[in-house]
Amino acid sequence: MNEFSGRRVTVAGLGVSGVSTARALAGLGALVTVVDGADGERQRRTAGELAGDGVEVRLGDGATLPPGTELVVTSPGWRPDSALFAAAGAAGVEVIGDVEVAWRLRGPGGPPWLAVTGTNGKTTTVRMLAAILSAAGLRTAAVGNIGTPIIDTVLAEPPHDVLAVELSSYQLHWAPSLRPFAGAVLNLAPDHLDWHGSMESYAAAKGRVYEGNTAACVYNAADPATETLVRKADVVEGCRAIGFTLGAPAPSQLGVVDGILVDRAFVPDRQRQAQELAEVGDIDPPAPHNVANALAAAALARAYGVEPRAVRDGLRAFRPDAHRIQHVAEVAGVHYVDDSKATNTHAAEASLAAYEPVVWIAGGLAKGATFDDLVRGAAPRLRGVVLLGADRRLIAEALARHAPDVPVVDLARTDTGAMAAAVTEAARLAHPGDTVLMAPACASMDMFTNYNERGDAFAAAVRDLAGGRAGHEQ
Repeated sequence: MNEFSGRRVTVAGLGVSGVSTARALAGLGALVTVVDGADGERQRRTAGELAGDGVEVRLGDGATLPPGTELVVTSPGWRPDSALFAAAGAAGVEVIGDVEVAWRLRGPGGPPWLAVTGTNGKTTTVRMLAAILSAAGLRTAAVGNIGTPIIDTVLAEPPHDVLAVELSSYQLHWAPSLRPFAGAVLNLAPDHLDWHGSMESYAAAKGRVYEGNTAACVYNAADPATETLVRKADVVEGCRAIGFTLGAPAPSQLGVVDGILVDRAFVPDRQRQAQELAEVGDIDPPAPHNVANALAAAALARAYGVEPRAVRDGLRAFRPDAHRIQHVAEVAGVHYVDDSKATNTHAAEASLAAYEPVVWIAGGLAKGATFDDLVRGAAPRLRGVVLLGADRRLIAEALARHAPDVPVVDLARTDTGAMAAAVTEAARLAHPGDTVLMAPACASMDMFTNYNERGDAFAAAVRDLAGGRAGHEQ
């Protein structure tokens, strides 16, 4: 038996996590109804498939609470002020997320969770962590806001030894009883404020990853806000605060010395000893923010007791996902790099800091962001800028204020050929030895389905450019 068996559960949303949650809960004996405001072909097809699992689906109405509901499980993207949740609150019905369901199903004897959150770098860090844990011979998986739905993983047989869990601020908001073995906040910058309502609420949601930590709260020594969250957390006695830094580490920190990742936290005498873990050259790519990701992953793994050799072997085995600082090609001495995943200013700032000089391709949906700080910091390394997308004017205005001498090409096109035009203009601005970097600092949905499609368009345009240059040289 389990706490969901026989209960009437309403699942909000018919996306990947909603479908996974509905199937899992129905399999555990819950009486499940899924509600979704959309009523398209995909939703109807999925509803038909769920009917075979005994799940009722109500399309076209995501606001009405089905009669008799005893629990609501929401998909991460549903806003806290949704009408459905207001109705649940009025009826005294608890609202939780899929991560909370997975945590409750895990039970007291389930595999420990090593949890990662932050504004940027979560997926890369979690995948690095999973690679390190695998190199240590542990049965693990990268789950949460990535890959296989977390409920499916928790219910899998045989059980895992330990899980590397990526958690968004949405997921943490809806997971009140989550207590990871160790947690990390990689960084904090304004994002999703329309959902959370304020920076304070957003930070508080991120800080939930530290609640109840048993072994370690891992924070970014270069980002004081992350350490502040550690200080506010209620943890198990004996849990340690572990920092990571791109400089030489102090005691209870991991850092970098002469190109070597070193550990002064999980050694017998951290005042006098340091353990070598890996070389910066073992990290792909060795950009500064990616080295920081590797240090955070190493800290979580070391908190779990992983040996240094596994840290090195895991980082060597790790390969980044597409569209994350991905080198596409070198054409006429110019390097072309796809960081379409840089969908906010904080991510773009980290990406721009990794290259010099840069021809920057940017623009898209700003999501309420401002660009003055980003442009001010990047200005000395900019060779030129190519702008496209709905909110490119905001970046153009910041460039006029803080980098008035940098050449800017403003592309008004929004058709499918716009990215090819952007790459052509960037190639015209670039000199041999430069990097053309697509780090848009904006979301993609004004012109593309998602950041993957945007990155694919960039890569295709670069390959076309390479083919054209080769043909011209012949």
